[in-house]
Amino acid sequence: MYAEERQQEIVRRARAEGRVDVVALADTFGVTAETIRRDLTVLERAGVLRRVHGGAIPVERLGFEPALATRDAVLISEKERIAKAALAEVPEDGAIILDAGTTTARLAQLLPADRELTVVVNSPVLAATLGLKPNLTVLLLGGRVRGKTLATVDDWALRPLAEMYVDVAFMGTNGCTVERGMTTPDPAEAAVKRAMIAAARRVVLLADHTKIGNDYLARFGGLADLDLLITDNGLDGELAGEVEAAGVRVVRA
Repeated sequence: MYAEERQQEIVRRARAEGRVDVVALADTFGVTAETIRRDLTVLERAGVLRRVHGGAIPVERLGFEPALATRDAVLISEKERIAKAALAEVPEDGAIILDAGTTTARLAQLLPADRELTVVVNSPVLAATLGLKPNLTVLLLGGRVRGKTLATVDDWALRPLAEMYVDVAFMGTNGCTVERGMTTPDPAEAAVKRAMIAAARRVVLLADHTKIGNDYLARFGGLADLDLLITDNGLDGELAGEVEAAGVRVVRA
């Protein structure tokens, strides 16, 4: 087993069990305790686990939300594949929403130069990326900028969305389960995401496999609100089947 595969399994166990133990993990994987400690250090730096005495716990148990730069450095190739697959869902013309997030940011970079699109964003970072493309009309939602995600939230973001109707909303999420739908740690971001979904004819969720099967504090939509989930091929087949059984088409890029 490669180190990355072992680390992904450590994260999965931590989220499923609430905690992982260094000695138990070393026995399970047939490696030394020092190897496991190095794995936990890597995962803590990536912002997905927090080291505790004798092991680690998932950050969501602490109510901790990794910062944007930390999240952007994780699962880079998976996010790029998801973004490339999402290009097939971009209309030839019309209007789309790009939710703030590290995977949607990769889609922003890939938007073709030969389509006349209006792109609505709630991220100054995305607006700066898209504003350099002369074929695009970029609408930046105002409001308070959250330091963790650099997303605009609150009433100045919500009011314009109430008057919009776009072809596709490309959404990000922190967690997604069949039972609880799409969730995020911050209620203010959840409110904006909810308004984005309401403003779109179609909703496409861009989420790597670590988001599926996990949930957070604030719910912003159910699976019934989704038309399509684009994830990576690391998603467990059983989980993908559960999502599809709930009526959502799943693409594993």
